[in-house]
Amino acid sequence: MDDLARRILVIDAHLIVLDKPAGLAVHPGPRTPYSLEDRLGELREGFVRVPQPAHRLDRDTSGCLVLARHPRALKRMTQLFEAGRVGKTYWAMVEGVPAGSSGVVDAPLFKISSAEEGWRMIVDPRGKRAVTRWQVLDRGDTSLAGGDSRSLVAFMPETGRTHQIRVHAALLGCPIAGDPVYGEARGPMLLHAREIMVPYIDGKVPVTAVAPLPSHWPL
Repeated sequence: MDDLARRILVIDAHLIVLDKPAGLAVHPGPRTPYSLEDRLGELREGFVRVPQPAHRLDRDTSGCLVLARHPRALKRMTQLFEAGRVGKTYWAMVEGVPAGSSGVVDAPLFKISSAEEGWRMIVDPRGKRAVTRWQVLDRGDTSLAGGDSRSLVAFMPETGRTHQIRVHAALLGCPIAGDPVYGEARGPMLLHAREIMVPYIDGKVPVTAVAPLPSHWPL
């Protein structure tokens, strides 16, 4: 079991930025009864209050997760995320090679559900606006069996919809490697919250953290 305290990237009186390991859900659910909530006490770092997640990452997404260390910080972080003022950069290994070197996906996302397949997000005009900027970092240099290739792509979401990057990557024709819902589920899902920038105090230098790539990434 990981020592979560050793995975703290940045800490101050208000916030903790944690390098969340892949496979650990932020909140409990029907398929994830064990979650980060069970271990928040390990991250008090001298405070009486237990820190609280200010946003969420999918269970299989690793990297930068912001925790608020007191109720006022949680309220402030909620406002910043809702206003789209938190800068987020994700790295993903995707299947194939995107057309072009950079671009923007502007495609609304809508949640659907069925008894057979469960729930998922789809591109649909009934959904909420979702915008993601993207840039290729390494084009198809990782050779796979069968002549396939993968590319390393940075995604910068401007909105914060559920599964946004995963759906938008698939819409580009390059689903995230290992994605069990929108891709082919070959191996672990390779999506990493690489960097986060939080303008917590107006006029001050933003709180910034960069999470190292997990050891299982093929880089």
